[in-house]
Amino acid sequence: MCTSLADTYLQVCYTAPMHKKLLIIAHQPSTNTQQMASAFIAGSCAAEAENVSISMVAPLECQPKQLLDADAVLIFTTENLGYMAGTTKDWFDRVYYPVLELKQGLPYALVIRAGTDGTGTRRAIESICKGLRWNLAQPVLVCKGPWQEDFIQPCFEMGQYMTAGLDLGIL
Repeated sequence: MCTSLADTYLQVCYTAPMHKKLLIIAHQPSTNTQQMASAFIAGSCAAEAENVSISMVAPLECQPKQLLDADAVLIFTTENLGYMAGTTKDWFDRVYYPVLELKQGLPYALVIRAGTDGTGTRRAIESICKGLRWNLAQPVLVCKGPWQEDFIQPCFEMGQYMTAGLDLGIL
């Protein structure tokens, strides 16, 4: 039984479920990359996390406010000329300073669809995320070489992991 207004407030804060938000920034210019992005959503749904909402946004459409509202972010980009997609770089350019001091410690995951090896893309994005002081929540997934149906399952698992991690409070 609560004896004061402060006790009532604390009880409500600790017993009410917290709603978390997973933001998926997905550059998906082809049918194959769209299948990969769909797998993130399917994996997120499979996590059956009642306290996590998932939104997927194209890099050019994502504004700093959406990132500020997120509790974790999954970044999906293609490798273009040994670097991240231009739209992904544009997104980082637009959100970097507005979120720099406000989202330190943000858990993130990175998925790269690479025609060659993804090294340049990975290095660039990890460098930016290090500057933002974000925390890598899962090993970077690089799907390289010609298209393979085997790319779908790890994407499903990445969506599932990120959503379940938020729901369980481990991210």
